[in-house]
Amino acid sequence: METFERLESAVRSYSRAWPTVFTTARGHLLTDESGRDYLDFFSGAGTLNYGHNPPEIKRALIDYLESDGVTHSLDMATAAKRSFLERFDEVVLRPRRDKSSAGVQPLKRYLYMSTPDGAQREGSAQPGIMVFDIDDAHKFVRHIDIPAFSDGLRGFTGCTATGKLYYSTSKGRLGCFDPETGKKVWESKFEMGCDRSCITPDGKRLYVPTGWWWRTPESGFIVVDAATGEKIDHIKVGPNAHNSIAGLDGEFVFLGTQTTLTKFRAADGHPVQTISPVGESGVFPYCIDSKNQRAYVCLGRHVGVDVVDLLKGNVTHRVFATDPKTGEKIKHRTHGAGMTPDEKEVWISDQAGRKLFIFDITSSPPKPKGHVKLSMGGHGWVTFSLDGKYAYCHTPDIFDVATKKKIASLTRADGKPFASSKFIEVQMRGGKVERIGNEFGLGRRQ
Repeated sequence: METFERLESAVRSYSRAWPTVFTTARGHLLTDESGRDYLDFFSGAGTLNYGHNPPEIKRALIDYLESDGVTHSLDMATAAKRSFLERFDEVVLRPRRDKSSAGVQPLKRYLYMSTPDGAQREGSAQPGIMVFDIDDAHKFVRHIDIPAFSDGLRGFTGCTATGKLYYSTSKGRLGCFDPETGKKVWESKFEMGCDRSCITPDGKRLYVPTGWWWRTPESGFIVVDAATGEKIDHIKVGPNAHNSIAGLDGEFVFLGTQTTLTKFRAADGHPVQTISPVGESGVFPYCIDSKNQRAYVCLGRHVGVDVVDLLKGNVTHRVFATDPKTGEKIKHRTHGAGMTPDEKEVWISDQAGRKLFIFDITSSPPKPKGHVKLSMGGHGWVTFSLDGKYAYCHTPDIFDVATKKKIASLTRADGKPFASSKFIEVQMRGGKVERIGNEFGLGRRQ
């Protein structure tokens, strides 16, 4: 204690009654140099309401530092500051405005699901969009007729900036749909196919894969003006251009081809990183965290994931789910990966086994943590409601993410089960779009 008595300010008073030097802290405990633990009722003068070094905050801080995030910016604009302001507005300011504004209409949440699915025919309906009320036990609301969906729908995405939904079909149709009016805005036709497209968060560019069935040197991205449907560019990448994702920060887009995951600049489509090999038999469905640091890719031939480090450009782990009776790897085709918005879990679709397997991604490598059973098989795909409460997949089943319990089933107007692997959450207020989700269930941790 001599150093503190000699060099620290004499203004200190109450702390002089603590005749020890603390070295570590975790939760509610302080540990001193001799290894003795103390219950910390002081708790930073009442400021540490989460305790010392809470794992979630600690992990987020470490991830941010490891990504070379800006730690001192004064009044400059940074991505971290933007994320904080948007989240603060969403959680604190906006609810206060809603309560204080007389006559403000309530927020309504709907699930827009395309039908028939290009790969999931069981439980489908007449071509178009089926709308369900999330806040009213996911009850069926209406059907919107879109004849082009009979082509075989491949992709279904949306954008908050434009307030629009976008669809793509195996026969090369790409279209824009307005959920406010229920009308098609534009539709374009391309010679090559249109697979699972993505749109940049600013709503300017659609990146459209040419389709897993194209194996020619022309395979890759068709870049489209999201306002008009006109082609901007054609980026040749490689065979089997299939699944695409736009990062939430608007900086990059990602494309899966035969066994390669490629990262492009969103602004101009310039390729900046190629990662290969990924997956067991190609880049099957995948999801990406909100910081563009990690991707989780379905293995394809087994139930499990490849963990891809998007900063270093390599696969860091391959994790399998195992049969609890035999301990053997589960050899089933997997097709569908979704990340919970809090970025704590990845859910993988086991088609043959009719299950969704859950992996804990708060640890490295991720750990399998059980599964939920599905009412039917099919082509996979998993996503989540924007608040992280509900899980949706290619079956009529709806699951509570916290309890892992089935809480509802989607049914058509005639009472028959309804299923689709293309789903997007649309939030409206007074009939106007306020927010649109994403079919892939991207991480959204702020």
